[in-house]
Amino acid sequence: MSTVIENLSGDASYDPTRYELLKTIDDPAQLRSLDRRQLGQLADELRAYVLESVSKTGGHLSSNLGTVELTIALHYVFDTPEDRIVWDVGHQTYPHKILTGRREGMARLRMNDGISGFPRRSESKYDTFGTAHSSTSISAALGMAVAAKAKGEDRRAIAVIGDGAMSAGMAYEAMNNAGAMDANLLVILNDNEMSISPPVGALTNYLARLLSGRIYASARRASEHLLKRVGVWELARRAEEHVKGMVTPSTLFEEFGFNYLGPIDGHDLDALVPTLINIKQLKGPQFLHVITRKGQGYKLAEDDPIAYHGPGKFNPAEGLKKAVGAKPTYSQIFGQWLCDMAERDPRLMAITPAMREGSGIVEYSERFPKRYFDVGIAEQHAVTVAAGIACEGFRPVVAIYSTFLQRGYDQFIHDVAIQNLPVLFALDRGGIVGGDGATHNGAFDFAYLRTVPNMTVMAPSDAEELRRMLSTGMTINGPSAVRYPRGAALGETTKDLPTLPVGKGEIRRKGTGIAILAFGTMLKPALDAAEALNATVANMRFVKPLDVELVKQLAESHHLIVTVEEHQIMGGAGSAVCEALAQMKIEKQVLLLGLPDRFIDHGDPARLLASVGLDAEGITKAIKSKL
Repeated sequence: MSTVIENLSGDASYDPTRYELLKTIDDPAQLRSLDRRQLGQLADELRAYVLESVSKTGGHLSSNLGTVELTIALHYVFDTPEDRIVWDVGHQTYPHKILTGRREGMARLRMNDGISGFPRRSESKYDTFGTAHSSTSISAALGMAVAAKAKGEDRRAIAVIGDGAMSAGMAYEAMNNAGAMDANLLVILNDNEMSISPPVGALTNYLARLLSGRIYASARRASEHLLKRVGVWELARRAEEHVKGMVTPSTLFEEFGFNYLGPIDGHDLDALVPTLINIKQLKGPQFLHVITRKGQGYKLAEDDPIAYHGPGKFNPAEGLKKAVGAKPTYSQIFGQWLCDMAERDPRLMAITPAMREGSGIVEYSERFPKRYFDVGIAEQHAVTVAAGIACEGFRPVVAIYSTFLQRGYDQFIHDVAIQNLPVLFALDRGGIVGGDGATHNGAFDFAYLRTVPNMTVMAPSDAEELRRMLSTGMTINGPSAVRYPRGAALGETTKDLPTLPVGKGEIRRKGTGIAILAFGTMLKPALDAAEALNATVANMRFVKPLDVELVKQLAESHHLIVTVEEHQIMGGAGSAVCEALAQMKIEKQVLLLGLPDRFIDHGDPARLLASVGLDAEGITKAIKSKL
């Protein structure tokens, strides 16, 4: 660990002398003017600055500490932004942001009106492609490389992708295409799951520099020309692959048409810089395999990279502290229900696309390992494998974020819904998610789920209702989804597993004149608003099937119907209410409240909801304005 980090305390004020070299870098051109011998000092300062910044704002930490040297080397060797860098997922780009003019902006990272936690084209010319979901980088960078070739521009397109993101099919689709297109594309595999074992040291760094050098490339081309003439090139090529395969895991990527290089130590600038300089001179698809360590340089994050993946504010000198007396989150409530239900129902199986911790199912995975399946970052596969499990009489539960199920929508329709299979989707992160912003907000799930035949869609208003809806989903002989938000759960829970009558809501407050139909977590602000308006409030519970009888009853006894949902207004639960009223030929004044027709940015969730009128004050104001 660097001295800079060892001396860092969470409550220290900003000390410019701590970042003597870093403070001189406001763009990569200044970085490229440094002497190579200064890059080690810059890496120490940059790592310390990342740690200090994230400890004060919260955000992604482990992944960013692991990409410090790689980020420096890329901007040092390549002419960014003329050369394009696409960061897969993007939660490892804090060092990139700091080196590209946003050092001071880190003080408001992921906050209202602050910089994003992910690359964003509108934020900087150095963010060449907006990312936040995985496995898109190779496709995007290939598109840029193809465009450069079409325009006759001699520049590089670089995709930096992690080993986790390489588990998704889209990455392999892109590589399969890239290998046949002869574009100047460099794919860097940032492999942070392997430890840097003895084979990844001086010898392999030397081999990578050798295999990326001009002498090797020239010799290979000359040999290819000669051996093709005498008819033994294919034999020689296969022999070369076998020889390279003995010292590097090259075969798979070579078969895709890439020139494989590595693996090399991703924290060794003396290996990274010369290798990248050599690769820059090569033409066609190149693949560089680097080994990094999540949390590099900060012992606590190195020892527990998962806990430090996305921490809140903390003191680096003390590390994360377990919250005492904190209310359980909806994710934790789901995880506990999963364990309770698994004890009672041996048919239950849980599937997650690499979201075990985020979805709250660590305990379940440990207690029921034979009924737990992490399929990697492969949402489409997660949905279809659940369908296959359901075909054999089991009851699969897919633990997935709302925004990630969008990736498996075709499989959801074709493989689950059309066949009417009993797959239960535990849809986490419904609505506004806060710091992760537009890419992670679950703003569209009511709309994309309720339009599909055979589907049941539920939205709990509190913790106990979440358990009851999940239990209800287990009894439905067809696909169903329970959609719940991020954060601390409202109310308390019991150990019981009662169900709800499908498609039935309830009146939670009786008033006159105005009927507020609340969906999911909008029940509480609706009840608060109703006190000032003496309005009736219904907890609708089901988006599909909608409680049409309750809608009819409220419409006939009130002069204004108000729907409230933490979801896009267009196509959402309010739209379902309007459709029901139209079908019943009931003409009534209706006010639809929800998320507007725009993407909601990152920031504090409460402030974001208030900004779009989805707090008690905003609901009250909107209704009074309508009246």
